[in-house]
Amino acid sequence: MNAARKCISLRMGKGRLTVSQSLLCAALLVLYALGWQGVAPAAAESAVVRAVLFYSPSCPHCHQVIEEVLPPLFERYGVQLQLVGIDTTTQGGGALFQAAVERYAIPPERQAVPMLIVGETILLGSGEIPNQFPGLVDFYLAQGGMDWPDIPGLCEAMATAQPDPTATQPPTLTPAELAASTPWSATGSAAATLTPAASPTSEALVLPSPTVLSGGLILPNQATPGIGERLGRDPAGNVLAIIVLVGLINELGLAFNAFRMDAPVMPEAKPPYAILALCLLGMGVAAYLAYVETAQVQAVCGPVGDCNTVQQSKYARLFGFLPIGVLGLAGYLALSVAWLVGRFGSRRLARLANLALLGMALFSVAFSIYLTFLEPFVIGATCAWCLSSALIMGAILWLSLAPAKPALFYFTYGVKHAKRKRGYRNSLH
Repeated sequence: MNAARKCISLRMGKGRLTVSQSLLCAALLVLYALGWQGVAPAAAESAVVRAVLFYSPSCPHCHQVIEEVLPPLFERYGVQLQLVGIDTTTQGGGALFQAAVERYAIPPERQAVPMLIVGETILLGSGEIPNQFPGLVDFYLAQGGMDWPDIPGLCEAMATAQPDPTATQPPTLTPAELAASTPWSATGSAAATLTPAASPTSEALVLPSPTVLSGGLILPNQATPGIGERLGRDPAGNVLAIIVLVGLINELGLAFNAFRMDAPVMPEAKPPYAILALCLLGMGVAAYLAYVETAQVQAVCGPVGDCNTVQQSKYARLFGFLPIGVLGLAGYLALSVAWLVGRFGSRRLARLANLALLGMALFSVAFSIYLTFLEPFVIGATCAWCLSSALIMGAILWLSLAPAKPALFYFTYGVKHAKRKRGYRNSLH
């Protein structure tokens, strides 16, 4: 290298070189240039970036990151990108997640999944991860690589994880191979499965299966838990959800019973102001849930239930894209409009609005019954905010019966027949 610099100084100076000296200098200059061009690529090719992804199997945003965002990155970077997926719904995964929260001082509004940690950077959700993670990988590769995040218990979990003897896709990886090799090779064809050891944090480790995602990270193949196991995940919240579920079903039956043919009809009445108050209260609940679902932040839960597990499940979005909170907000707004028309509109419009109010309330309660059923029996967790909205809808349904019943009889039988039925005892009292 010094000889090459000397050649450059001689060429720039007044000294004259012989033919042999000129050829030697030319060769040294070529080697000098090739050496500088080859050092950086060689270092970059040997660098590895390692990251940790916290996820939940029932989280649609996690599925999006795992199934759509990560595969192109594994294909692009190959063995230079390594990921460990940690299921936060397991005991060990939850412990590691909490350890990461404390280690990086993650604020409550960002304690959600999917969360990807690379170096000292925290990426959250299906927005930040695809937008920022590729650039961070390039940056760290250029800097010589990045080791696993400094999460307390992570190294112990990786070191103590044991191969699953029942794995149907051999070969499995031993802990030594896991520490020394790159099991996420983009060209690899072996599937690796690890089962947790006795360590409370080791059960969080999940290795990928290239049969599903070439060289990358996948959700573990977990057996579907039984109803008893799902109910046991959140016993207090699930018992409360079942009580609300039974009450809503009973109320729906009473509502239909009030409209049987021989039931008496009360005089026409305007919808009470209590309905408007309940709609405003419901809007507040729905708006908060919509914010949690769209901003992908942690919900503030009370002492009963597990709101975040519910909000991170696939059932938090209708048809896979419409947040239930947004749908609820639209429903309460529609109920408020019907109340306004029923209260201050002309007689005919008021009757139609009262019927619309009842119809929307019936549909909302029926939909609330479906959602409430999912919480204890399918998801295995209960959202106190969701139960509050279900109870609000039930109260709106009950208050909408009185103004809707005479309106229905007026449109069905006419004014005279409806007036004749007013003399009967009111079954709603």
